[in-house]
Amino acid sequence: MAVSAPQASSTAAASPDIRFEGVTKRFGDAVAVDALDLEIPKGTFFALLGPSGCGKTTSLRMIGGFEEPSEGRVFLAGQDVTDVPPFKRDVNTVFQSYALFPHMNVEKNVGFGLERRKVAKDEARKRVADVLELTQLTEFAKRKPTQLSGGQQQRVALARALVNRPQALLLDEPLGALDLRLRRQLQIELKRIHDEVGLTFVHVTHDQEEAMTMADEIAVMHKGRIEQRGSATELYEQPATEFVAGFLGTSNLIDATLKRKDGGLATYETHDGATVHAHVAREGAVRVGVRPEKLSIVDTPPEGCNVIRGRVDVASFLGVTLQYLIRTPGGDELTVVEQNRAGAHGGTCGPGQEVLLAWRPEHTFVVTKES
Repeated sequence: MAVSAPQASSTAAASPDIRFEGVTKRFGDAVAVDALDLEIPKGTFFALLGPSGCGKTTSLRMIGGFEEPSEGRVFLAGQDVTDVPPFKRDVNTVFQSYALFPHMNVEKNVGFGLERRKVAKDEARKRVADVLELTQLTEFAKRKPTQLSGGQQQRVALARALVNRPQALLLDEPLGALDLRLRRQLQIELKRIHDEVGLTFVHVTHDQEEAMTMADEIAVMHKGRIEQRGSATELYEQPATEFVAGFLGTSNLIDATLKRKDGGLATYETHDGATVHAHVAREGAVRVGVRPEKLSIVDTPPEGCNVIRGRVDVASFLGVTLQYLIRTPGGDELTVVEQNRAGAHGGTCGPGQEVLLAWRPEHTFVVTKES
């Protein structure tokens, strides 16, 4: 199937499709977005991730023109659109609510925007047919929205946005109203559609798994600013701040002080006297961290590994995995996740048992301690 949509060249992909320059948005005395500088490369699937009130939805609405910045400028494809109304911006938005016309069938819902733009009928029919095939809705073309499931209705809303061939597609938590099974199914479909059409997708979500599943690049927002941006792997394996470490997955964090740097290896001392090695050297008040699945309960620590002693407080059998809460001598509570496989040491661990935890230095990350 041939879907007529602009494909990003390697040169174009390097240039920003959407750009914020010092954008601030205030609602009365409250600052929703704080002096934000942001560049989103052309053709990427970009996610704005963060908790409620972090400024992600407000940022998306300023791209679409539904909110005006209090300060700063917004650019689309190199053009300043700060003062351009929404209907004159070459973007389309898919919301959590489907907002379909109940009296129109799927085909007419999808083609409504083309009709209003007075696109020639033959061209409109072809574009509607192409986008229905892309979103796997061809067999539902004559059905009314009330005859569709929630997931099918959301695909109709997506098709209606795509048929206009916008410069960028804005996704405002579009899967939030769906159950878990449908959400995961549509995550895969959205990524497939993005890869086929090559448009810039900007996705707002508070769901970490959703962002990590679909996005090429993620910006984690907190208090109106971007804490860190990068691929899902970069953010998860090497979080830059304590907030990112805690928001994106589960992290074990322990107060520590940098003692020395020896080539590419830094040595830290935790507040209870343990020694931890990392490949990142950071001075000042810091916390060393490790993800739960990187920790192992061992009898004899492997050579070169970090080791911390602890006592099992809680042991939980979760089917695929075994999860432990371990208390260190300094009072830190660490989470350990081990695969449930034959011979796993964790199968014999119970509350009150003294254990050794080991992990490799390359799995240690270091963040500045938040006050």
